[in-house]
Amino acid sequence: MKRLVIVGTQWGDEGKGKITDYLAQKADVVCRYQGGNNAGHTVVFDGKKYSLHLLPSGILNPRIENVMANGMVINPKAFHDEIKKVESFNLYISDRAHVVFPYHIELDKAYESDKKDVKIGTTHKGIGPTYTDKSARIGMRVSSFIHEDKFREELKHLVELKNKELKHYGKDLIDFDQVYQEYKGYADLMRPYVTDTSYLLNQYIEDDKKILFEGAQGVMLCLDHGTYPYVTSSSPTASSVPVNTGIAPWLIEGAIGVTKAYSTRVGEGFMPTEIKDELGDEIRVRGNEFGTTTGRPRRIGWLDTVVLRHTKRVSGLSYLAVTLLDVLSGVDELKVCVSYTLDGKEIDYVPADIDDFMRCEPNYITLDGWSDDITGVKHFDELPVAAKNYLKTLSELVKVEIAIFSVGPDRNQTILVKDVF
Repeated sequence: MKRLVIVGTQWGDEGKGKITDYLAQKADVVCRYQGGNNAGHTVVFDGKKYSLHLLPSGILNPRIENVMANGMVINPKAFHDEIKKVESFNLYISDRAHVVFPYHIELDKAYESDKKDVKIGTTHKGIGPTYTDKSARIGMRVSSFIHEDKFREELKHLVELKNKELKHYGKDLIDFDQVYQEYKGYADLMRPYVTDTSYLLNQYIEDDKKILFEGAQGVMLCLDHGTYPYVTSSSPTASSVPVNTGIAPWLIEGAIGVTKAYSTRVGEGFMPTEIKDELGDEIRVRGNEFGTTTGRPRRIGWLDTVVLRHTKRVSGLSYLAVTLLDVLSGVDELKVCVSYTLDGKEIDYVPADIDDFMRCEPNYITLDGWSDDITGVKHFDELPVAAKNYLKTLSELVKVEIAIFSVGPDRNQTILVKDVF
């Protein structure tokens, strides 16, 4: 496959950046297709750890062309802070992507604090309000942002509009001159990289280049197919790639779903298989389960194959990549959720209604664990029998072949089972 989508199958933080970084060794192009700096992925390159939030995971490799597509929302300050850490890179930014401004961030905080009972657990990065403006057709695109006269005119109008909203919530107002002067500099920084990325990507396809499409968050945070309202404001599914990049649907050749060997979730929202005892705390520490973007501790759960089958249906998965298998070493018995019970009835789907979902009880099978240290494993055959069985059972339950698994954070701890790219 030459055009492959990397999809998070859970609630984000699955290790998509690691898998993208691994597959990018064979890629010509890496394209981020949605989200903003609310994402967080860690990449280890030449022994050094990089925490990326906005930039594509191929940015550390000077050989790779990196694309920030039209489905993204871009915080210029975050772009400035991140790009200065990279020494040599090839980057293209969509002129149709939308821009995140300080008023989006302040309104994000205001909306969340105003919610009495249902707090979403937003990262306060302004992502939701920026996508709201995009849908309302009042947001600013990158094409206007880098056009100096148009930028000033549009920003002045938008600051006036948003200050009325901020005043309503009792928040400090935005100083237009201060924002304009600061962000004019960011526009100058971004301008050389801005282009029509749809045109560019289609050129790459005509040239038969190998392209990885990198999603942010996970399918269970999808605005349409996730655990609404505890979701993000875009769609991380493979099926959203065409509209978020400007290429035809039939040009996508496959998708690899990234899943942890267990479940995690950061922020609010129900997770049926959550482990609330000391074992959950132990896995959290062992797996360093703290948010890359927020630093918040992630909640830990058993692997949920109802969720994975849901992701397979709504997004499409050609293969699976299983990360953090090593974290489960030393756990005597491993539970895997195979179905839910809702009001006395066994179901194999994720209910649309959040109250119904919160009444779901997980039904488990129990598998033997393993005690061996597997961090040095280089091939599937070197795994303990119980670890092999765990992966085989996962694959059988989801009916998707496992192409990759990882046993540690470094690139050389990522094991290829089947060559897919």
